[in-house]
This record gives sequence, structure tokens and C-alpha cells, in this order.
Amino acid sequence: MTAIAATIAGSDSGGGAGIQADLKTFSALGVFGASVITAITAQNTRGVTAVEDVSAVMVKAQIDAVFSDLAVGAVKIGMVSREETIAVIADGLRRYGRLAVLDPVMVATSGDPLLRPDAIAALREQLLPLALVATPNLPEAALLTGRAIASNERDMVLQAEIILKDGAQAVLIKGGHGTGVEATDLFFDGGEPLRLAAPRIQTTNDHGTGCTLSAAIAAGLARGASRATAVTAAKEYLHAAIVSAADLKVGEGRGPVHHFHRWWQDDAR
Repeated sequence: MTAIAATIAGSDSGGGAGIQADLKTFSALGVFGASVITAITAQNTRGVTAVEDVSAVMVKAQIDAVFSDLAVGAVKIGMVSREETIAVIADGLRRYGRLAVLDPVMVATSGDPLLRPDAIAALREQLLPLALVATPNLPEAALLTGRAIASNERDMVLQAEIILKDGAQAVLIKGGHGTGVEATDLFFDGGEPLRLAAPRIQTTNDHGTGCTLSAAIAAGLARGASRATAVTAAKEYLHAAIVSAADLKVGEGRGPVHHFHRWWQDDAR
């Protein structure tokens, strides 16, 4: 069987995040990608200038089209800005008996808000219980738990416990927004947390890191990996994509990570 993953997320016209980053990641990791678009953004490396939500009716139609035909092995959920959209997605996952990698996208790399405040409660109540793995960064974990942004690993553990109690089967709290020479993520899947650390990279080409990581986890799951294996491999893939992004010259602001760093030749950059 062909490994298939589906992304339910917003479109990034600049190509660095959202649906575009997810499909690039799936392809780079040997997985066929399908998509359900929840919103259209007008954005580039300098920021988001406009957002238009796709109707809940159309989101449902896309879910039905994809899941009634394709043997989807894993699902990733990204930008879902409205309560109505969240309800439709949750209903679709339940109808098709699916759980998902949930990346609770709330703010773009540029700092632009992508999730309406009234949708945060809906995401927590309706999508967290359907999360096979939730992948919040430090600010997102704080918003989901109603606590201050974690400043140490103990705080990360406490917030992960809350997210697990809210229904997620596993949670990866990402430490990219932290400080120190290492970017440390903590993965909770029962028992002691798995600590995933990599050297912190000083770069302006980091647009789409969260999307890319969660999509890479979904790709691993679609290929039959365990959650811990998929998360570990996704962390390694993203780190290499960030390191290799130094070779990319895309836009005048925060550029994308290099999804196809394993294949592009020097003359194609």
C-alpha cells in the first residue's frame, strides 16, 4: 500500500508554512499527501496581510472527498481559525474513525494571530480529545493550559500533564521559543518524558518550522512508525532542514526551512 497522509490546514501563499509546507514534507519523507484547506492567507516572508476562511460546508466536503476514497494512514491538523471549522473537523474525524497529529497553530512566525480567541476553547474541548499527538510550542502550551509560558522543563512537564488530562493521547512540547544553546523538546507518551535536544540555530530562515515538524510526525505514522519513533525522526528531519535553510534565498523577511535539502543540487538553489 502507498503511504498516505492528509493535512487539514490553511494555505500559505508564500509557500513556507501551512498546506504547502505539509505537502512538501510528506513528499520529502516518501508519503503521498492529500489536503483539506481550512483558510487562505495572503502572506510572504514579511508577514500575513489577509486571511479568508473557507466555509464549514466546503471543509466538510473536502474531508468527505478525501477520506471516502483514499486510505489515509495519518492526519495532521494545522490552522483552524474558527469554531465552526473546528466542529466540522472534529465531526469528520469521528465519522471516519481517525485521530490526528494536532499542531495548535495560533500565531504565525511573523507574530500575526491565526486563531480567533473564541476558538481556543473549542480547539481544547473538541480537538484535543482526538489528538494522537499534540505539538504545541511554548506560547501555545501556555494558551492551552491557561498558564504562563514555561521557563524550564518542570513547567513544560506540568503543562503537558494538563494537555494529556484534556484528552490528547500524547504531547510534544516544543522548546524552540526557549533560550539556551540547545532547543529542547519534551515528548510525553506515558511514563518518563522523552527528551529531544538539538543545537539551537541562529537563523532568519525558520518560517514553517511547526508545520513541518507536525507533518513529519504524521508522515512517520503513515509509514507505520510508533509515535516515539515518528517524533524522534521528525525532530532530526526538521533540524537538518533548518541547518540547510542557510542555502536558501527566499524573500526579504523570515524565509522557509529547506524541505528538500536531501535532493536539491547547488545549482538549483
